[in-house]
Amino acid sequence: MKKPLEDVLRDACERAIKGGELVTTTLPPLFLSVPKEAEHGDLATNVALMLARGEGKSPRAVAETIVRHIQDPGKILAEVTIAGPGFINFRFAPSYWWGCLRECDRAGDAYGRSTVGQGTRVQIEFVSANPTGPLHVGHARGAVTGDALARLLAATGHEVEREYYVNDAGNQMEMLGASTFARYAELCGREVVFPEDGYHGDYIRDLAVTIRKQEGDRWVEADPATARAHMRDQAGAVLLDAIREDVAMLNIGFDAYVSERKLRADGVVDATLAALTERGVVYEADGARWFRSTEFGDDKDRPLVKSGGEFTYFAADIAYHRDKLARGFHRMIDVWGADHHGHVPRMRAALTALGLDASRLEVVLVQVVSLTRAGVPVRMGKRSGSFVTLREVVEEVGADATRFFLLMRKSDAQLEFDLDLARQRTAENPVFYVQYGHARVASIFRQATALGLDRAGISRADTSRLDDTDELALIRSLAQFPETVEHAALEREPHRVVFYLMELAGDFHRYYNRNRILGEDR
Repeated sequence: MKKPLEDVLRDACERAIKGGELVTTTLPPLFLSVPKEAEHGDLATNVALMLARGEGKSPRAVAETIVRHIQDPGKILAEVTIAGPGFINFRFAPSYWWGCLRECDRAGDAYGRSTVGQGTRVQIEFVSANPTGPLHVGHARGAVTGDALARLLAATGHEVEREYYVNDAGNQMEMLGASTFARYAELCGREVVFPEDGYHGDYIRDLAVTIRKQEGDRWVEADPATARAHMRDQAGAVLLDAIREDVAMLNIGFDAYVSERKLRADGVVDATLAALTERGVVYEADGARWFRSTEFGDDKDRPLVKSGGEFTYFAADIAYHRDKLARGFHRMIDVWGADHHGHVPRMRAALTALGLDASRLEVVLVQVVSLTRAGVPVRMGKRSGSFVTLREVVEEVGADATRFFLLMRKSDAQLEFDLDLARQRTAENPVFYVQYGHARVASIFRQATALGLDRAGISRADTSRLDDTDELALIRSLAQFPETVEHAALEREPHRVVFYLMELAGDFHRYYNRNRILGEDR
């Protein structure tokens, strides 16, 4: 919707410059926005206000100069006015909107798709929860955000790969093994002291029951370290399969699952540590090996190898990101919980220290979700066992509602998920409101077919008869979809599509309620 007008506006400014009426030689970005009030037109720009100081004129005088030079060879404009201190307001001609409607019909299911990202390989890593328990609704927000971004980027021509980084090494996995073994030993009649920091959820007992049913009591007499490692591997595999099933409930899939343990076994972490050491940014202190991250703006140096010889999570994560860049991705987008915000600068520091382009890493932070039912907060906590799982939420409100609600706020803003509202079949429920609009449209098409109107007939319709205010407003909303998709993709803000759908549904419901749609006179 904005592109044709951007061309007209840029041409007018360049004509004014060429004619000596504007002294600037470099135009600022030509921002066009939808005015809050419909009477101010369809689009407006503040370019005159941005140029005024350099021109030594009032913004209004600059606006008048620009407007004088506007040429409209495509006859897309009905009116151009100057408002306030120097805003230029544009109103499109009805014929422009009719052309937009014809383009929407011509494109069909491809409407909104573009090639703006063609030739760009993007890897999106999201969810990446430790396989130590079921996913909860907080994980679900990261899952939905990452998947929505992947779909938007694909729709705008990017080559996209979705990846899940499996943190299957380290203390959390060892605690999973210890917790599962403790429950297993209890089932075998042994008295045990449950790990103080262990996982207490009922799912741990379920895992132990399954292992005992399959393998009997033999592990209770085995070497404890060997038994715990076996329980860790068995429980981790079962939980990772459950995670795959959980995200599939939300119509989410991954192109690859990358194992942290395999990266370590394959020497990828060792090679990365060697590369950092060769660059002189690693030193030893207190029996550990440290990354000189303060040399790259961090507030303190970070450990890479513990005094006991184990790699830290940070060391493995550096290796993983180095591996991603080696695979040829132009951009790598990580979707992380907001509590990982401090990890962002140190990861960029590590990539810079390796001589890599840290600007190719983008991190989308996802804030917490407050789950409520009947107005009462529902607590979540994986270790306590009192959390509500992603699966429970999807089974209660459905996959569509879950995805929609989790995208109703910008990802870095906290979000309240009202389970009661998500189940309501009223206009107060935004999911129902949008879906009801779709149902009404589907009903119209069914009735049109019954009247003998096929798609080809609709395509040949006289769009000039769509001159009612409500009709033009609805076409205007439809025309905004391609730019909404593009901006949501490029700005990494999938919530923009949700906002758009709610506004589009509102415009359609108003039109539907005020107008007769099917009839011989239309």
